[in-house]
Amino acid sequence: MSGIDYSERIPNNVDLSSDRRLQRALEKWQPAYLDWWRSMGPEGWQEKDVYLRTAISVDKGGWAHFDYVQMPEYRWGIFLADAQPDRKIGFGDHMGEDAWQEVPGEYRNMLRRIIVTQGDTEPASVEQQRALGACAPSLYDLRNLFQVNVEEGRHLWAMVYLLHGFFGRDGREEAEELLARRAGDEDKPRILDAFNQACTDWLTFFCFTTFTDRDGKYQLGALAESGFDPLARTCRFMLTEEVHHLFVGQTGVERVLRRACQLAAQDPNGDVRAQGGVDFDTIQKFVNYWFSYSLDLFGSEVSSNAADFFASGLKGRWREDKYDEHTALDSVMNIPHVKDGKLEDVEVEMRIAMNEVLRNEYVEDCVKVLDKWNKALVQEGRPDIVITLPSTRFHRRQGIYADVHFDPTGKAISADEFEANRDTWLPTDEDRAYVVSLMQAVYEPGKVANWIAAPRKGINGQPFEYEYVRL
Repeated sequence: MSGIDYSERIPNNVDLSSDRRLQRALEKWQPAYLDWWRSMGPEGWQEKDVYLRTAISVDKGGWAHFDYVQMPEYRWGIFLADAQPDRKIGFGDHMGEDAWQEVPGEYRNMLRRIIVTQGDTEPASVEQQRALGACAPSLYDLRNLFQVNVEEGRHLWAMVYLLHGFFGRDGREEAEELLARRAGDEDKPRILDAFNQACTDWLTFFCFTTFTDRDGKYQLGALAESGFDPLARTCRFMLTEEVHHLFVGQTGVERVLRRACQLAAQDPNGDVRAQGGVDFDTIQKFVNYWFSYSLDLFGSEVSSNAADFFASGLKGRWREDKYDEHTALDSVMNIPHVKDGKLEDVEVEMRIAMNEVLRNEYVEDCVKVLDKWNKALVQEGRPDIVITLPSTRFHRRQGIYADVHFDPTGKAISADEFEANRDTWLPTDEDRAYVVSLMQAVYEPGKVANWIAAPRKGINGQPFEYEYVRL
């Protein structure tokens, strides 16, 4: 692995200068990226100094450097994690073969589809969040938003490097399309529906980074197992940065819950909204919405595509090495199907259930997050309030449950019953408008909006009062 020369036009750790064709292609793409960033990145903050971390190494220790940077000038150099010597494919029909350093011809289209779909999510979230700086609850939160944004931009670059480096003209065209689509655009929307949803408030942002970015963690983890070694190496390092994105969401929601407890204690009737906070029922509705939306990102419970990805060695399971058997040819999984209005377990071959295997890992992780939130509620003196995850069958738009209605416990119900209770289970327009009404910017160092508690510590050893963004 080469070092990083930050004086280069495109800093990198892959010895880009030794491949002039690839270097020219990326240098041609770079101005379009910068145009996209300035037009679709954080609105109104491009010239501000932000206290950001920059990836400077793939080593686990000391991989990040913190300093003030203007976002258009954010310069990183990591494309790939270090190669693992003599790496073998660890699953599927090619298990035990040498990992591929070039695209296997028979899987070219399938692999390109995987990379494009993952790559499309990175600029999409930046577009969704571009207006949030105008209503940041603190400079600490503003800085965290921008850290997430610039790293999503870096992740986009990592996917574009793969497209340009390994897919020729097709890859170059796909890279251009990644900048042409827009989150929520009617004519050219982003590929996955969750990345077309509006993000107009910080509770939505915190839920998105808790649940939707957590889906990204598991997708990246599955791709980090890939037999196509450049993709595996790219995703391994992306996982390092993803930890902070999940932290922002998880601690953000926790701070909203803590503040709700504090405001309820200040009101004679325990009315959080009367004190200018987000009430517990509304928080639960946002959790229901974003958890269920994020579940769809894993795909259908029964999927021939998932079987093909696994069989081909392109996409494995989360931490594949923890499994005893890696071909998944002689195992099955029971998945509840709806038959005559009732749930009935159906035995499914493991390979076509790979989406569900990954989704179950994700759900277990989400349960741990909610355990921490509920512990925080107990610490704030509210053991009577418990935030819950709805059933994985609730409010689904993809997969085998998309055409059936369920309540949050997973019980099948009629469409009329679902509609009658929709406003109890999911955010209403009034709920969203109320949350948006709380979004008043607080830019004074050490101060925080009324509806959210201050964090317990700052970033990189700095205090909460630190000037994380210079206005």
